[in-house]
Amino acid sequence: MSLLNAIAATPNAGQPLPWMVTAGQPSADQMRAAADAGVKVVIDLRDPMEPRPFNEAATAESLGLTYINIPVGPGTLTDATLDRILAAVREHAETPTLLHCASANRVGAALIPYFILDQGMGEQDAVDAAMRVGLRSAEMMEWGMDYARKHAAP
Repeated sequence: MSLLNAIAATPNAGQPLPWMVTAGQPSADQMRAAADAGVKVVIDLRDPMEPRPFNEAATAESLGLTYINIPVGPGTLTDATLDRILAAVREHAETPTLLHCASANRVGAALIPYFILDQGMGEQDAVDAAMRVGLRSAEMMEWGMDYARKHAAP
């Protein structure tokens, strides 16, 4: 089963990169299916206090997955947060990875700088790719774009 097929029932399931699938909140069964399809890393952008249908960290651990939680919320829309997200994505590039939040809105925003800085996309293409992933918020889009512009090579 392909990575995308494994999470197809997850809200806003997508595969913006060959080694990365993105989504809203997966269920425990969807996480198991992702692991069975080859996912090795889960990067969760939800705050630990957000309501969840299961203990995601424990489920990931039981499946042998590397679980990384980097909370993104109103008080964390900073360069430091994007530094952490990009470091995790870069560290696990080419490793089958599931990057998710509740709806994939935060995921799309966090990927804008990766698309621009690491994948060489232009701004509009990066925003379009982020919207296909699940980006819906202008504030989140500006967060990702601002970071990419500040960190782009002169």
